Amino acid sequence: MLLNQLATPGLGSLMARRWLAGTGQLVLSLAGFGYVILWFLKLMMQFYGQINGDVVVRPVGRFGLIGAGLFVLGWAWSLVTSFSLLREASKVSLESLESFAAGQVKMDPANILIAMTTLPDWKREGEVISRCYQFKDFPAAMKFTNQAADLAEQAQHHPDIDIRWNKVTLTLTTHDAGGLTQKDFALAQQLDALLTR
Repeated sequence: MLLNQLATPGLGSLMARRWLAGTGQLVLSLAGFGYVILWFLKLMMQFYGQINGDVVVRPVGRFGLIGAGLFVLGWAWSLVTSFSLLREASKVSLESLESFAAGQVKMDPANILIAMTTLPDWKREGEVISRCYQFKDFPAAMKFTNQAADLAEQAQHHPDIDIRWNKVTLTLTTHDAGGLTQKDFALAQQLDALLTR
């Protein structure tokens, strides 16, 4: 919102991935700025011409008014988009924030042992869990790796990935929590489910 209102109209919208609105706002504000510069240059040319005495003063046209209007229109449009973004941000529920925070709490050893029983193919080494997946060839391994990357991006939890021809080893831990959390085990189960797709 601050970029839209205090810097360049449309820039904040583009950063918020409002491509159409952001591009429109940016084009309007740049066109308005261009018209104002054109108006200013024409005005200055007349001013300096008067100093030399070889220019008759004439109205410079409505370039300044058109430019100011376009810029204000782009700014107003970005204001509407900014309020829309604020409304969306305020709809984030407290429950979703609490569930995200719950996944960030380091698990105690007893709960880790219980969680490991749900992942028989995974191994625990200290504060990480890992699994080596084996495929028929390199393309199959890469297909799985890409699916795993998409899943990790959706979960906002990224494993370490080691690829060796037909073998893909995934290692999970929650660095922010300093060890294993519920997020690690939830993602491991989702990664295992990719094999059945």
